[in-house]
Amino acid sequence: MTSSSSFSQDTQRLAHSYPEGLRADALMEEDVAWSHEIDGERDGDQFDRSDRAALRRVQGLSTELEDVTEVEYRQLRLERVVLVGVWTSGTVQDAENSLAELAALAETAGALVLDGVIQRRDKPDAATYIGSGKADELRDIVLETGADTVVCDGELSPGQLIHLEDVVKVKVIDRTALILDIFAQHAKSREGKAQVALAQMQYMLPRLRGWGQSLSRQMGGGKGGGLATRGPGETKIETDRRRIREKMAKMRREIAEMKTGREIKRQERKRHKVPSVAIAGYTNAGKSSLLNRLTGAGVLVENALFATLDPTVRRAETPGGRLYTLADTVGFVRHLPHHLVEAFRSTMEEVGESNLILHVVDGAHPNPEEQLAAVREVFRDVGANDVPEIVVINKADAADPLTLQRLLRIEKRSIAVSARTGQGIDQLLALIDNELPRPSVEIEALVPYTHGKLVARAHTEGEVISEEHTPEGTLLKVRVYEELAADLAPYLPAPTA
Repeated sequence: MTSSSSFSQDTQRLAHSYPEGLRADALMEEDVAWSHEIDGERDGDQFDRSDRAALRRVQGLSTELEDVTEVEYRQLRLERVVLVGVWTSGTVQDAENSLAELAALAETAGALVLDGVIQRRDKPDAATYIGSGKADELRDIVLETGADTVVCDGELSPGQLIHLEDVVKVKVIDRTALILDIFAQHAKSREGKAQVALAQMQYMLPRLRGWGQSLSRQMGGGKGGGLATRGPGETKIETDRRRIREKMAKMRREIAEMKTGREIKRQERKRHKVPSVAIAGYTNAGKSSLLNRLTGAGVLVENALFATLDPTVRRAETPGGRLYTLADTVGFVRHLPHHLVEAFRSTMEEVGESNLILHVVDGAHPNPEEQLAAVREVFRDVGANDVPEIVVINKADAADPLTLQRLLRIEKRSIAVSARTGQGIDQLLALIDNELPRPSVEIEALVPYTHGKLVARAHTEGEVISEEHTPEGTLLKVRVYEELAADLAPYLPAPTA
């Protein structure tokens, strides 16, 4: 086993050779091929195998505040965490971005990030995720920092969680459990809470375990137990699993009932031919800010991951006066747990059922292309691949101009906006107007004043080209769908001789 002191000495030795900002890049030379180490010779500036395989600290992740007076009460309430990731593919920048995102998730959940390390491996260790030797080193880091929780950047199997906890002697959670915890904190509506509870139970079911033999106790058996209670009976853990399955079945029924209510509303909008637009995208890309800018909805906007969990649907109007609905949806993230995709499927159907998707991406993010790819993966899961999509590059006021140019060149149907300043919003509204399905029948009708409902429907369902009030009634020139055209047919002006 490599001791903590030798680990620290190696790190310090390398630290003298490189400036602070280049240390991580030097330690994690991504282009080094493992197979080049032949006959003990070094190929270029490669490090020894032990140095390349060592846990590497990622700088700048700590969220610990130095002002003790400001943070005194927080230290009693917040969990103190060390992050650990396994880098199996991609570049060093990809690995560090992933761990930085994990740090943002941990902070959103209310944790205090003390340190973050990455382990270079071909694949995660089947037993302890990072390997037994590195798990011992991780335990030393936990002791050194005073952490009470280790957060792993991946979904760990029940066995990996147990074995890693046994080594580091503190609580270990994975990325999935962290995201579930954030969802549980942010869910406000009855449906949102039910969906989160279902996802948590799906995650927890295979991971149930007890300390010592507490969950191995057998129920039933013994004298005087009554009919059908003799024999080995059911262990405590089996009882708990059965109860969880029963709760999950009940939760699924409740979610199905709530889904019916949303489906009725959606069908009502379709019946009235109101087009729908869904705002979707990576978490914290600025979707709620964009909804507020487009509609004045006043939805909660917060610089935190997964601030929006409950879908918000608002009425909006195109510059030409056509009504449509705008739906804000839950944010997506890399490696979004499949439990959540399943549990939130009914909510995400707003995306699949819409006429147009505004795919919002954070233009100021270090790797916006990766965000776009992660979101499109969820689009495939919820059957939204065939819905027309406009890529809205948000935060253009804070983005690198070269990044904006690159994205606008790669994404053919895209526009750069700033929901904060209003930059590009008028052009976006015009683009929405052009992309939404238009009524196909153009008609002119003189509608009596006694049939005002038809005029109202023409405004709601169609596109009014001109409107004139005459002594006989309202003279409308509109584009409408076939159904409304049939209702307006009796009021077509008589042909002139």
